[in-house]
Amino acid sequence: MPSPAATQHPAVALMARETRLREGKVDCEIGGVAVAPGKQWLHEDGFVLRTPSELRFRYAKGQGVTVERPEGWDPAEEYLWLNGSVYAAIACINGLYPIHASAVALNGQVFAFTGPSGAGKSTLVAELTRRGLPLFCDDTLILDLSDPARVVCLPGHKRLKLWPDALALTGATASGQVMASIPKYYAQPAGGTVVDVLPLAELCFLEEGDPARIEPLRGAEKLMRLQDDHYTTDLFLAASRPDRAARFAQLANFARVINLSRFVRPRDSARFALDAGLVESHVKLQSMELLAAQSQVSETGE
Repeated sequence: MPSPAATQHPAVALMARETRLREGKVDCEIGGVAVAPGKQWLHEDGFVLRTPSELRFRYAKGQGVTVERPEGWDPAEEYLWLNGSVYAAIACINGLYPIHASAVALNGQVFAFTGPSGAGKSTLVAELTRRGLPLFCDDTLILDLSDPARVVCLPGHKRLKLWPDALALTGATASGQVMASIPKYYAQPAGGTVVDVLPLAELCFLEEGDPARIEPLRGAEKLMRLQDDHYTTDLFLAASRPDRAARFAQLANFARVINLSRFVRPRDSARFALDAGLVESHVKLQSMELLAAQSQVSETGE
């Protein structure tokens, strides 16, 4: 749950209000489209999701979420959908920007790691929390882009989830299976969790390669790499319907105010601790440099 201070932030309060849940009948037609099992559709200020198991969700702006539960429904599955696709769609419809990322926090700043499914985002942040960096979010990071001078991160709404091999690799403690049909487990972040609204300091793209290194992204490559391959991008574009110029301006401003980098490393479990140490050192150094820069600005008044 967000901290008491975070709940006062307009975006956090908005998401709490818009994600209110009630049970009822769900009409699976929206915008003239009949949503089939296993599909979702966003139209203007509404969203419908119909799962293969026939859990049905419908969101309408200002009215919250209605869920229709089939006989024998699984609460664990409902939790996953509500905190995944449904939450992301609500964020998009209300002008927020979700990205496929896991993150840690340090000195009041967020350091996020993104990449396609299976890139190792959750495993990396689990290891970083074991090294004392608290978890900020897992899998989905919600951004508030309303201030052109900085990007603000909403506290994570999902629990940390790891596969068995990631649990063994990071020494994390499992706290229950995600679903009976999914051999993935919730895990307690060893370094705790930060639940405040914080600025985004850096977004790092995970890549496979050798030797292990962290490199800054510059120029046009920053714009190219902001094209996230997760479903959240399609949801955001469907909800905001920006023209090409507006979309370019949005990405250009994001690239201007946020440090973007790539973390290249071999996917070798024998090297995992060493490579995670590289990231730990990078995050700590970047955090100290950002704090020093902010202090200098405060002293000069510039």
